[in-house]
Amino acid sequence: MIRFIYPSRLLGRGFGLNAVVVATAFTLGPTIASGILAIGSWPWLFAVNIPFGLIAIGIGLKTLPHPPRAVHAFDLPGAILAASCLGLFISGIGSAAHKASPGLVAIDLAAAIVLGALLMRRQVDHPAPMLPIDLFRRPVFALSAATAVCSFAVQGLAFVSLPFYFEDILLRTQVETGFLMTPWPLVVAFMGPIGGRLSDRHPAGILGGIGLALLCVGMVLLATLPAVPGVVNIVWRMAFCGFGFGFFQTPNIKTLMSSAPPDRSGSASGIVATARLTGQTIGAALAALCFGLAGREGATLALALGAGFAALGSVMSFLRLAVTPRHGA
Repeated sequence: MIRFIYPSRLLGRGFGLNAVVVATAFTLGPTIASGILAIGSWPWLFAVNIPFGLIAIGIGLKTLPHPPRAVHAFDLPGAILAASCLGLFISGIGSAAHKASPGLVAIDLAAAIVLGALLMRRQVDHPAPMLPIDLFRRPVFALSAATAVCSFAVQGLAFVSLPFYFEDILLRTQVETGFLMTPWPLVVAFMGPIGGRLSDRHPAGILGGIGLALLCVGMVLLATLPAVPGVVNIVWRMAFCGFGFGFFQTPNIKTLMSSAPPDRSGSASGIVATARLTGQTIGAALAALCFGLAGREGATLALALGAGFAALGSVMSFLRLAVTPRHGA
């Protein structure tokens, strides 16, 4: 949608504005959730989304553009294979986190590999692949997608482990925990338009590499919090992580989208969402595994693992400078 709304010279700003909207909603989420939990039970966390969803549908039907439609039909078998492959992979990690039998974990992971292979085989010659393998042959696209997975794995590890750390270790209330989680997405919202403008002038390989390097430092700082940290000690570390993540996010999305041909915008956009959700889900599953392995120290282990993912993502981002720089790597 953004690619059809903004001219190419302002594409970075468009993604920056979108990042502001997403991050603002993400900022409000923990605070609203903590307020709901203070007066009601957990099912209301899901029920409250129904009116928001209906309002969004109504606005979208009236205001969103209508880009040209594809001529191909929906690939239902490909969708089933893709969902089953990813679902079994996450299920395997989750089963390991809950100390299920090694045999069950092995079955889940083996089945995921088999279904992934079948999916790849089906998609190779497909006229409209559910998984756009042809786009992954473009080095910048592949590296941008892999970098996105790493960055959102960091986010998943942090946003699952930190609430347990704040409540169980630091004995903070649910409301306090919600406010302590807020600085990260708040700074991401602030950095969205800045990163968008910078991406219109500078290579995303540099911007993303620096941003994820800063995120890595921020995760290390969170993992090495003192035994009894004050609010300020926590807040500035969370803000530092948000600064690094925000510096990376918009340039990376712009590069991932612009490295695909205009007629494949839908496929590229799908990979943006898939990379985000895959990274977040893997991060969440690994956070559960960290708690299963380290008990009360699981949060520290998860944050350290997140620092490793951020470092790996930073390296892959810088690698974009060495491949097809004509795409604005």
